[in-house]
Amino acid sequence: MTAFAGFDLEYRADPYPQYRALREATPLYQLPGGVSLVTRYEDCAAALSETKWGRADANGFNPFAPELSHEHLPFLFLDPPDHTRLRGLVSKAFTPRMIAGLRPLIESTVDELLTELLAADEADLVESFAYPLPLRVICAMLGVPARDRPLFGGWSSALARGLDPGPLLSPSERDARAHAMQDGKAYFRDLLAKRRAEPADDLVSALAAVEEQGDVLTESELLNTFALLLSGGFETTVSLIANGTLALLRNPGQLALWRETPDLAPHAIEELARYEPSVQIAARVAQGPLKLAGHAFGNGDGIVLLLASANRDPEAFEDPDRLDLTRYTRPAPAHLSFAKGIHFCLGAALARLEVEIAMDALVRRAPGIELVTEDLTYLPNVSIRRMRALPVRLR
Repeated sequence: MTAFAGFDLEYRADPYPQYRALREATPLYQLPGGVSLVTRYEDCAAALSETKWGRADANGFNPFAPELSHEHLPFLFLDPPDHTRLRGLVSKAFTPRMIAGLRPLIESTVDELLTELLAADEADLVESFAYPLPLRVICAMLGVPARDRPLFGGWSSALARGLDPGPLLSPSERDARAHAMQDGKAYFRDLLAKRRAEPADDLVSALAAVEEQGDVLTESELLNTFALLLSGGFETTVSLIANGTLALLRNPGQLALWRETPDLAPHAIEELARYEPSVQIAARVAQGPLKLAGHAFGNGDGIVLLLASANRDPEAFEDPDRLDLTRYTRPAPAHLSFAKGIHFCLGAALARLEVEIAMDALVRRAPGIELVTEDLTYLPNVSIRRMRALPVRLR
């Protein structure tokens, strides 16, 4: 078979034909450097569920990001027992009650942004809606003043690009990631000191106070967690709103169905997450002898799970390349867009709530919305995929 080029920027706008061709050709594809690309749903789901497919090898070495030391990594990139301990502590502050309590803020922010958006004849939906909504929400959650939001946008962009496996990053992009982590941690170190002196009703204060049987989060662990929330809790939601809106505009029948069907929103969001996942890939490392897709792996062998391909595997999903907003109104396999197993996305409930409120309001309040151009430019990010801008006409 010809060399896989689906990660090349020229295919970023529509990588799915590349993914389909690779999936049909082989369950495992050898990338340069000895890493295997996993293409099919069953194998990706199995790897996500197996704890021995870790974030590093049995000796703690991560071949995808060798320059990042253990103490600089948030719990998402750690394995048990560290991951178990840290995720458990963070979960005590990141509760369903806390997420539900954000609904009024999300609704009021969506209303404000949509009112401004609908006052224009044309607008960039990313800049005017998809980007500011999750930015305002995550800043409000963390207790970050409105004046500091622009700082977060720059840091988050560098961190989102930095989520790609190391071989896909240039030296300047790795440097930008390091500077963003350094600057972000310096900011949160100051904010953390203020909240410890004067606690507030925000996530920084809540995380600083979490404790279980005498165990607490160290300052380094707190700062790593804030960096994770900044990138994972923001850029992925921007992507899902932007890519989801584009998918609807290209499928006017489905857009009309949503507008005409009460209570479709939560099911529609699941289908959009399957059809256009924000996170396209996930990296794992074997922690000892393992088998996957009939192949043997040893300690330190790396795999990249092509989640976006798995979500369109016809062995798992009927007519997978068709957007069907009613798919999850009936029994259907779970998509892998929020991962699976012990690394299932901690912020999935928040992302679902934000996107559901935002897109349901957009669908119902902007009946005349249409795409201005199909000539869209995409960011270089492979892992978190989205366009730079989405120009829409509103009247």
